[in-house]
Amino acid sequence: MTLTITTPLDGPDEAVGEPAALLDADFYRFQQKLTPAEQASIADIRAFFEREVRPHADDLWERAESPRHLIPGFAELGMFGSALPEVRHFANSAVYRGWVALEISRIDPSCATFVGVHSGLAMNSIAVGGSPEQKAEWLEPMARGELIGAFGLTEPGHGSDTARGLETTATRRTAADGSDEWVLNGAKRWIGNATFADVVVIWARDTADDQVKGFLVRQPAAGFTATKIERKQSLRGVQNADIVLDGVIVPESDRLQAINGFRDLAVVLRLTREGVAWQAVGVAVGAYEAALAYAKERVQFGKPIASFQLVQQKLAESIGDITASIAMCVRVSEMLDEDEQKDHHSAMAKAYVTKKMREVVARCRELVGGNGIQLDHGVARFFADAEAVYTFEGTYDMNTLIVGRAITGIAAFH
Repeated sequence: MTLTITTPLDGPDEAVGEPAALLDADFYRFQQKLTPAEQASIADIRAFFEREVRPHADDLWERAESPRHLIPGFAELGMFGSALPEVRHFANSAVYRGWVALEISRIDPSCATFVGVHSGLAMNSIAVGGSPEQKAEWLEPMARGELIGAFGLTEPGHGSDTARGLETTATRRTAADGSDEWVLNGAKRWIGNATFADVVVIWARDTADDQVKGFLVRQPAAGFTATKIERKQSLRGVQNADIVLDGVIVPESDRLQAINGFRDLAVVLRLTREGVAWQAVGVAVGAYEAALAYAKERVQFGKPIASFQLVQQKLAESIGDITASIAMCVRVSEMLDEDEQKDHHSAMAKAYVTKKMREVVARCRELVGGNGIQLDHGVARFFADAEAVYTFEGTYDMNTLIVGRAITGIAAFH
């Protein structure tokens, strides 16, 4: 399946406000590549998150809560479905959408993950695989934040090998009224938003043709249970769940009509994998900003530690990694708008950028010393959250194998 979600300049812009100031971490001024309307939107999103989220982010993380009361504000800012012509506030580019993920992540990666699941995975599944009727029913209410979506692919025994190993089954049968319906059985794990979503996109293997298909499971549903996963030490604000599907009935009208196998699902994953790369940049930026502020304020041997050569080296290495990561993300996003992006392009961005993110947050944690393990000093939360971002949407190893297959022509998956 080929999909072009948006053309960057098709349609009118909204009134343009003041552009956001350039981030100090944007060393090569990539934000200037955005249009005036995009920069004005970034300014609004940044101001909202600085005002409404940053003051509470550490406490929310410690309590493993998400600021669900802010969902109407997210929707008003146009953060849901911004790639989709049916619901977006204004014409925008993939670089802009990536920059939004960066801006959210530099303040609260858990919020960015919520948006990515709802807008990127759930809404894009409907946009890619839904019928005109399904798009009309779901996309606008989801864009307004009135209905929340989740995405159920990963299983307790299958993560990296989901394409081949998916065990959740879908069996088609005739209902009592003569209509077609499906019976879903199986289990899912690590499903974000699932404890409070209004619709969960469940991916299951058709017992008749062995092909993966997508289903819109409306909540509540008989036979469907979602149990919050506790004791997490990363992205604690994300409400991940274990799901059990025990004879869940889904009408044929709620099967995603344009999905005819895992290859179609891969289109959705490619779009969101790029977004996770941008999220990783935001995590690195958040840690870097906190470490830089600390280095300027922390006094040792009678002077700020920012004046010491080894501290400046850590900061310089970090800004270099962030700059290289932004450059890669900008280009892979441009390729999406140009309809040139392939799975291996987004896979390389996700692998490289998350690896650099991990190095940056570790360096910044080290720079802050013993205080770096305490939430109050800004780095610890990003240090912990980086581990989840490094892993989801394809592990580093799996994404490098996707790239390896592209450059050698040989699949090393076993």
